[in-house]
Amino acid sequence: MPPPSSLLENEVGKLHHHPDPPQPKPVRRKPGGWKSMPYILVAASNLLNIWSGVNNFAPLVGAFISDAYVGKFWVIAFSSFASLAGMLTLTLIVALPKLHPPSCARQLALLNQCEGPTTGQFGFLVLALGFLAIGSGGIRPCSLPFGVDQFDPTTDEGRKGISSFFNWYYATFTIIMLIAMTLVVYIQDNVSWVLGFGIPTMLMVCSIVLFFVGTRLYIYVKPGGSIFSGIAQTLVAACKKRNIQVEKAILYDPPIAEEGTNQVSKLPLTNKFRCLNKAAIILDGETNPDGSRVSCWKLASIQQVEEVKCLIKVIPVLFSGVICLIAIIQQGTFTVSQALKMDRHLGPHFQIPAGSIGVISMITIGIWLPIYDRIVVPYLRKRTKIDSGITLLQRIGIGIVFSILTVIVAALVERKRRHSATSHNLPGGQAPLSVLWLAPQLILAAFAEAFNILGQMEFYYKEFPDHMKSVANALFGVTIGLASYASSALVTTVHKVTGKHGRPDWLTADINAGKVDYFYYVIAGLGVLNLGYFLLVASQYQYKEKIQDVEEEFQLDIELNASKNMV
Repeated sequence: MPPPSSLLENEVGKLHHHPDPPQPKPVRRKPGGWKSMPYILVAASNLLNIWSGVNNFAPLVGAFISDAYVGKFWVIAFSSFASLAGMLTLTLIVALPKLHPPSCARQLALLNQCEGPTTGQFGFLVLALGFLAIGSGGIRPCSLPFGVDQFDPTTDEGRKGISSFFNWYYATFTIIMLIAMTLVVYIQDNVSWVLGFGIPTMLMVCSIVLFFVGTRLYIYVKPGGSIFSGIAQTLVAACKKRNIQVEKAILYDPPIAEEGTNQVSKLPLTNKFRCLNKAAIILDGETNPDGSRVSCWKLASIQQVEEVKCLIKVIPVLFSGVICLIAIIQQGTFTVSQALKMDRHLGPHFQIPAGSIGVISMITIGIWLPIYDRIVVPYLRKRTKIDSGITLLQRIGIGIVFSILTVIVAALVERKRRHSATSHNLPGGQAPLSVLWLAPQLILAAFAEAFNILGQMEFYYKEFPDHMKSVANALFGVTIGLASYASSALVTTVHKVTGKHGRPDWLTADINAGKVDYFYYVIAGLGVLNLGYFLLVASQYQYKEKIQDVEEEFQLDIELNASKNMV
């Protein structure tokens, strides 16, 4: 989750919706600045949509390369330089007049008569976004797992450190984004756009230097080879042996080291998805005299079978996360529309920008996560004997509950806002209601994020096979992408279904004429159904670590009994 790409998306949205201020007199054109940027970016709106989609799914590619071939360190290193190249290119675009179109008056912008970018200017923008996408594809899936690799999961302190690291990682990221969306944006708007991009670029240089300074201190986990081929081999072998009927069978279970993996914990055979166990049944002619298998596509190891089961078990939890994220995503959409129609003044001289209202959620996360990690978790740990205080599925479930409460409160506030706006009939449809009425729903959304999103990230990391940690982290980006698409589909459906018989639909452009509160109730209803689904899935789920602990206890009992018999 690199700040550069997220910051750029935020700025692109601002530029797309806010044209230049009026320019009654011709002025000498200056290089860079706010005046020139909107038009090259607006002209590239389709490109930005494509880039946004790539940005959500590119981490899968970076994660695959990391886990299978080169390792997390080198992917982060290469991607950091790619991000730096992208940010340098963007800084040059705003600094050099030849790399962006000339400024345009507001009247011409409204008539769509501004001079667009040349092929070369557009190409530079494509180059910048391409570099940023490459950087995002490597940093997002690998930075967090690489940090977790520095802890020893076999010790109590190491396990506690891992859970704490997830909290502090996200808290730090949120604080950085808060600074980026306030201080940096202020510099871009009021001081210099070039300086506004130049500062993050220089900070990126500093971060790369610091990253390489610690090379002698890092723990490096070697890649484990192709991660998806083992999945495919297991499924093919199970399919070929689906009709085999045996009462007793010998299963292929070589030592982990023989499979070329690195720091991978041994997974015991389970009865979940038993049909896959057939992939490990040894038939005549499938092994060599030395015990190795003849073909990986005909015989899979127990380890491979159980790794595939780990992936299958996670999928139902992933779908529950998609529905939960819809509620969080919509808070970043319609809350801005609500804020535009409310009183945003704080005192006589300051007015909160509508687009900055989401900062309330970031502040809440930045305050809550340290409190949760240092006070709440230790308190719960003493009572539950769980390293993270509560189980990961419990944390995800609490987040789902908060997401439901978020949209319910949002619906109640929107109903009050709309009633205030229509009853007072002020110019522009403004409601004489403080924008801080939106704070409760944004605070609840922050708690939903802190519990559900962090719970998902840690859950995927711990439940995925050991040599797929980067892929596990990238999976959350895929969840966000799926939630975005589902959210868009839901909005489109509401537009079509509710806008009939000459009446405006619930989500019409005029928020006072719509019924956004009804839309929030629909999301709340979906959330309740999702909570029921999640509770059913969670009640049937077996944690990978718990299965391993049971197996170790079983082996210990066998050894103890054997020792007693010898005595």
